[in-house]
Amino acid sequence: MGVEEGEEDEEEYKSLSSEEDEEEYKSMSSEKDEEEADEEEGEEEEEEDEDDFIYGSGNRERWIEHYASSHRILLVGEGDFSFSLCLGKAFASARNMVATCLDTQQDLANKYRFAMGNVGRLEEMGCLVLYGVDATKMREHYFLRTQRFDRIVYNFPHVGFIFPEGTGCQIKLNKQLVKEFMMNAKVLLRREEGEIHVTHKDGDPYKKWDLVKKAEKIGLVLHESVIFCKDKYPGYDNKRAHGSHSDAPFRLGDCTTFKFRLAHSCYLANNGK
Repeated sequence: MGVEEGEEDEEEYKSLSSEEDEEEYKSMSSEKDEEEADEEEGEEEEEEDEDDFIYGSGNRERWIEHYASSHRILLVGEGDFSFSLCLGKAFASARNMVATCLDTQQDLANKYRFAMGNVGRLEEMGCLVLYGVDATKMREHYFLRTQRFDRIVYNFPHVGFIFPEGTGCQIKLNKQLVKEFMMNAKVLLRREEGEIHVTHKDGDPYKKWDLVKKAEKIGLVLHESVIFCKDKYPGYDNKRAHGSHSDAPFRLGDCTTFKFRLAHSCYLANNGK
């Protein structure tokens, strides 16, 4: 009887040990699966957060003044690309931007000390940089003519110092530049709430350019005009762009950003349609 009882106890012990080991294994496997699931979920959330950070979706949309990371933005007539870079830094990405200049790449490098460095940083952030883009012929550009933008920005348009600034000839040339730019920009603008922004110096002789009247004649209307403050765009350096001192800044004084929309879209907005 003692032997049989010992054998029964041993069998019971083995059975209990086996059951305990199995339960422990199941518990460890379950915990491991939960940990792996939590890690995968965390990685997915990080990827979603990164996408929100880059593209500005949901609550992660980023703004600097009138510009958001969700806007498709075309910048025209850039000097050393410091304004474009300022926006890219504010958005933590430049994938929503196309930045252009009239200069060739070589001319740009020769004219501005920091231009190519700025361009390099923009391209690293996903910005498309285009050289040799004439603001008065954009709608004919092989790439731009296929695109539509929420914001088209031209800061301080100027044909260069061909005549003294206040003379009739110089004013006429600048007025023509602005008119032809807006005629091209309106073709590249998204219909709903798209805006063309022109930042311009106030006072004489600049008020004689008649920006608002020029815009109205080609089917645009002034949506809003706001004071331009350079300090709100960290890192932006306005440049003379022309002559032997092209990399030097010019005195800004009082300036205004004019925001134009298509006349048709403004009509619909005002009538709740």
